[in-house]
Amino acid sequence: MKEVTPPSEGTSPNLPASPCPVCARGEHRLWAIAKDYEYCTTGDEEFLYFECRQCKTIYLDPMPVDRLGVIYPENYYSFLKRPSGLVHKLKGLLDRRVFQEAMTNIQGNALRALDVGGGTGWMLNALKEADSRVCETQVVDLDPKAKAQAENDGHRYFCGRIEDFQSDERFHVILALNLIEHVADPLAMLRHFRELLTDDGVVILKTPNVDSIDARLFRTSYWGGLHCPRHWVLFNDTSIRKGIQSSGLRVRKLCFTQGAPFWTWSTLIALRRSGIVRIDKERPVMQHPLHDLLQALFAGIDFLRAPFSKTSQMFLVLERGPR
Repeated sequence: MKEVTPPSEGTSPNLPASPCPVCARGEHRLWAIAKDYEYCTTGDEEFLYFECRQCKTIYLDPMPVDRLGVIYPENYYSFLKRPSGLVHKLKGLLDRRVFQEAMTNIQGNALRALDVGGGTGWMLNALKEADSRVCETQVVDLDPKAKAQAENDGHRYFCGRIEDFQSDERFHVILALNLIEHVADPLAMLRHFRELLTDDGVVILKTPNVDSIDARLFRTSYWGGLHCPRHWVLFNDTSIRKGIQSSGLRVRKLCFTQGAPFWTWSTLIALRRSGIVRIDKERPVMQHPLHDLLQALFAGIDFLRAPFSKTSQMFLVLERGPR
């Protein structure tokens, strides 16, 4: 990957870019040039990320919308079995606590839940553990091999994009965890969520925050939050609020949480580029022996500093707003 210093304020790169997918403005600057160092699916191909001058959203242009089968390989992490280990057990405990708090005001004894990008449905299993009222569950995911396990665990399964999922049912909870950054039109997806949500329902959303220390440190080499070329639209807390408001939803809660994966991927890729570690198709970044150790270290650091600074993950609870 080239190391690139994006153009200074007041200049525009002589490069094409589509309008911002959040505010639709056409003024932009080159923010980063990246390759798929994590899964090595696209060889030496370079991808361009632009920053909208108006709302500071970062977006990939062009987006590889017709290459999903290439950029999401069979060993992609969300296609594999539920991760284990101390860090993931702690994360599971925190997730259940978040779910309980978010669902406090939902009425009824039989709740329906939808997990978009949910793989085998293991987060829906955690949601059921957090609230026993959840009795009907639906997964939407691209992985056909996850269907059998999801259905074996009692979840309905739709194999395809959320944009193509239709249902006459309305859901009390929609999980969109590390999802919105993967879609070409995030505002259309948010509007779709509004239509699928009950009047007192919630969308639980998590997404990277580009206004973070690690994004600034690593953007001219490789920032893990790009998850290149699978993350297409990346927000800060201001731009995501703008997008949510325009979609007919509203923010009930927004806070920052640990971004250990992005620190870890950034560090491992830096070590790879220096020739210290090996990362390739057979052993992608998340399967490297140092991955879990680094993630535990950075998670601890982020938990300590989260009360004082913006970390690289945003957590949001959304509800239906007025049209």
